[in-house]
Amino acid sequence: MNDYDAFVPNVHFEQIPIKNLVSNQEYQRNLSIAHVQRTVDNFDLYQINPVKVSRRNGINYVFNGQHTIEIIAIVSGSRETPVWCMIYDDLEYIQEADIFANQLKYVKPLLPYEIFMANVEAGNDDQLIIKSLVESYGLHISSSKVPGGICAVSCLEYIYQKYGFHVLDRTLRLCIGTWEGDNNSLSANMLKGIAHLIYAFGNTLKDDGFKERVGKYSAREIGRTAKERKAGSFGYAEAMLSAYNKKMKTGLHWNKLYATKSTAPDDDFYTEYEENDFDTKEETESDDI
Repeated sequence: MNDYDAFVPNVHFEQIPIKNLVSNQEYQRNLSIAHVQRTVDNFDLYQINPVKVSRRNGINYVFNGQHTIEIIAIVSGSRETPVWCMIYDDLEYIQEADIFANQLKYVKPLLPYEIFMANVEAGNDDQLIIKSLVESYGLHISSSKVPGGICAVSCLEYIYQKYGFHVLDRTLRLCIGTWEGDNNSLSANMLKGIAHLIYAFGNTLKDDGFKERVGKYSAREIGRTAKERKAGSFGYAEAMLSAYNKKMKTGLHWNKLYATKSTAPDDDFYTEYEENDFDTKEETESDDI
């Protein structure tokens, strides 16, 4: 008969009141009050994992789960509340520290796409609404960059949660209407950049004008100009706003793009810059690789 003891941890489970657990070891990280409060505000009993405990000299030392016990103590209103503990009776202090240091070393984190699709399977409203909206434009949620697929799922969730359904809907409509589903136009920075413009300018940003003026430039050209301006999605927003305002007597006001930020660039900077953004000689396709 096979002996599997070498592959099964020598542990047992007990319910232990929080007041009888200790987590003041030197190797422990500082307690994150912000993390605790955020989890308390979104408490879900089914997300609670057993606390890992090393029982040494009759004392229950927590080496994985110090945030868990604080969250449960706050939610329940008492440190008398018991929690399920996985107890090791044969660990030394240095073993605890080593386990703590390396507990996530070989853990594969979930990818945004995997989390999104699991939420879809769970029937969670946000992800179902986003998926349905994307599919209404003839696209689909994908795990990688493929024709007709959007893999920037975290970006879609960000826009939906920060700006709402209608901004996400208009973002997709403008993006697809301008570049006809070109894969380069469906990046996170491009989608967020469009959402920034929609949120900042509302109906003063005209859809037809956007498609006509910004659509003169390929998604790759927008991306190149964005990188010269500023890192991230606001660089894309600036590049598209520059294209939108080009040769207009009264364009959209630049500072409004940064109305929610503490500082905005000076208008003089843009007066000179926007006239030259797309006047440079077009780069060859090989430059985009």
